[in-house]
Amino acid sequence: MKTIVAIIFSFFIASSSFAQYYLRGEIKDEHNNPLSNVKILLHSSGYIYYSGNAGGFGITVPNPYDSITVSADGFQTFCAKLSAARYQYITLKVLYKPSTNLPANRLISFTKNLRPEDWQRWTSGAETYSSLVENEFVSAFKFPETSFAVNINKASYSNVRRFINMGGMVPPDAVRIEEMLNYFNFDYTPPIVDSNFSFNSYMSDCPWNPDNLLLFLHICAKKADIEKIPPANLVFLIDVSGSMDLPNRLPLLKSAFNLLVKNLRQKDTVSIVVYGSTVGVWLPPTSGSEKQKILKSIEELNPGGSTPGEAGIRAAYRLAKSQLVKGGNNRVILATDGDFNVGQSTDEELEGLISMYRQWGVYLTCLGVGMGNYKDSKLEVLARRGNGNFAYLDDEKEAEKVLMREFTQTIYAVATDAYLDMSFNPSIVKDYRIIGFDNKLRALADTANEIQGGEIGSGHSLVAMFELHPSNSNVEDVRPGKKGFAKAILNYRLPNDSTPRQSFYDFPYSLTAFNELPASLRFASSTVMFGSLLKKSQYMQRVSWDDAIEVANQSVDMNDPAQKEFIALLEKAKKIYAKEKKRKKVVNNLN
Repeated sequence: MKTIVAIIFSFFIASSSFAQYYLRGEIKDEHNNPLSNVKILLHSSGYIYYSGNAGGFGITVPNPYDSITVSADGFQTFCAKLSAARYQYITLKVLYKPSTNLPANRLISFTKNLRPEDWQRWTSGAETYSSLVENEFVSAFKFPETSFAVNINKASYSNVRRFINMGGMVPPDAVRIEEMLNYFNFDYTPPIVDSNFSFNSYMSDCPWNPDNLLLFLHICAKKADIEKIPPANLVFLIDVSGSMDLPNRLPLLKSAFNLLVKNLRQKDTVSIVVYGSTVGVWLPPTSGSEKQKILKSIEELNPGGSTPGEAGIRAAYRLAKSQLVKGGNNRVILATDGDFNVGQSTDEELEGLISMYRQWGVYLTCLGVGMGNYKDSKLEVLARRGNGNFAYLDDEKEAEKVLMREFTQTIYAVATDAYLDMSFNPSIVKDYRIIGFDNKLRALADTANEIQGGEIGSGHSLVAMFELHPSNSNVEDVRPGKKGFAKAILNYRLPNDSTPRQSFYDFPYSLTAFNELPASLRFASSTVMFGSLLKKSQYMQRVSWDDAIEVANQSVDMNDPAQKEFIALLEKAKKIYAKEKKRKKVVNNLN
């Protein structure tokens, strides 16, 4: 009997030591609206959780009490000790006010353990003319892990094309190499069944530095079935101010939206909000089946007045939220030259506004047009804060590409908050640098050390490239198939789902001669050479325009109009920059 009692007593002691408790609750804003994707840090374990679509959360903990920190862009951070015995109602207060602190500037790429004093030296001297800081080589021994945001932005390429077609030099700050690579959608390879992404990689000799290696990572997102995609709630936010009264602005946007409307389904809803001489709803929510009504409303748009961009953004988001489709594609499509000259016009203030609305599941796509007063930086920042994407329309062909041929890629996300973690084996890689994904000085100075994840559209094909110094200087000694060279983790969430997900890839260690690489990757290398020459990169000092043209000519797909056009663009750029070089030489001789 005593033995039985002892066993029962021991059972209860053991049960209590393994007991589990449940912290439950919901997170809302001050207007009682549920907040999804809010970050919840559990203090006892250090683990990160996120609130669900309706703002709810449930966390298993070993003790009846625990403490948490709750944070979301655009809201004040909240800390509290919680009891598992009570259902928690947490209200986050809006941080956004012109006079208050604003959300930190998120980084596009971030190398773990790299201290501010390490990168500060990179921003000194002649490089300070640009707000972008080119990623340098870092030691794989000291800093084996690096991360960068993944998105479908392509605006930089078409903006660069505009400058060159007009016979002008390109501002270095306008060149974002990752966006130039995004433009071509190289060799799409569909993922296997039940997978969201496919991975492939190559390593070769580097065409601009024979002492180095060039690593390519090719990632393709699955294509969404247009018939199975949930209903869309789209709000066209169109700038009709006086600055849009030029052929390459409002008339171009009208053509662009006319093309987009052709892709709408009956279950989709479109609204139009305008800002200019007036701010308001131009077209109330209308079914995608009523295409003529939508097209007529677009055609009747006329420019005039100032540019109250902030008021327009507020009106568009209020309308999008009033028509919110749970589990659907809720999106504001902002079309403008970016010249917000009335209202809250700084990047920081608009970032706070966009961040606040993003918590309700309304994403943002930005379409930029125009020249002279075109504000690239503003639109790029807004798109990032709005968890969306960004394109620049320099002509009707580009509008057709973005809004018709690549409609699902532009409008329908298959993953959000996407960023890639890379880790290198220092016994094989001595130093490495990410090509592109350069950070802004402002973001570096913020020391937030957080990546601003991006949006991946349906059927997107991403090529990321790294330049490597091998640990063994004799690259001929590379042994095919060697394991543990480098690893990649793609972090993301599915749309309307707060669950963090990951896809893994282990790089095989094998070397392919550059001339034997797939043509698409050699062409991608010429794109990097082009962008780096425009930026006057310190890493392209051995490379000429003729070198870039030769690589492009040897790898171009003549059946691809975009690649054929790129060859012509290279030739034009060569002439423009050759003239500038001659002018500088003459001036130096005169001095």
